[in-house]
Amino acid sequence: MKITDLALEGVKLLEPTYYEDNRGNGSEVYSHRTLSSNGIHNIFVQDYYNLNVQKGTLRGIHYQNYPYAQAKIIRCLKGSILDIVVDLRKNSPTYKKWIKTNISMENKKQIFIPKGFGHGFVTLEEHTEAFYKMDEYYTPGFGGVILWNDPELGIDWEIDNPILSKKDIEAPKLNNSSINF
Repeated sequence: MKITDLALEGVKLLEPTYYEDNRGNGSEVYSHRTLSSNGIHNIFVQDYYNLNVQKGTLRGIHYQNYPYAQAKIIRCLKGSILDIVVDLRKNSPTYKKWIKTNISMENKKQIFIPKGFGHGFVTLEEHTEAFYKMDEYYTPGFGGVILWNDPELGIDWEIDNPILSKKDIEAPKLNNSSINF
């Protein structure tokens, strides 16, 4: 697996090596030993899957506060997403900075997101399936969301009218959020 540091401290691009033959392909997409030897020591305890039926579905910007903050590995099982990671650590030199990465079934890339970051994505195809590994269980009352188009963040989602949940539509701006990072 090739592991590359991205522009936000601790955020990494994971690119598994795929082996192909006349039957198809296969790959080790998760190895605690490989990740640990590359500075990712998290123990993942929960997996989460979602299906996004329509192109232009936006989920985010989501986070879970301490003491239940989550590190995540995101991959796309079918279709493609524009993945967004935002640094929400108030004492970080990259606070409020964000990066975006295309993740797809075709390119097989994954993103590791440490604790202290917000995450969201927009689907680039119909029937897109996303899969998460998390190092902390979802804990009601500790999760939060930031308005996807908060001008303070200025995220370029590459879409003007996404399909949103009620929760994402009504999300507060960053300066009114409950973030405790």
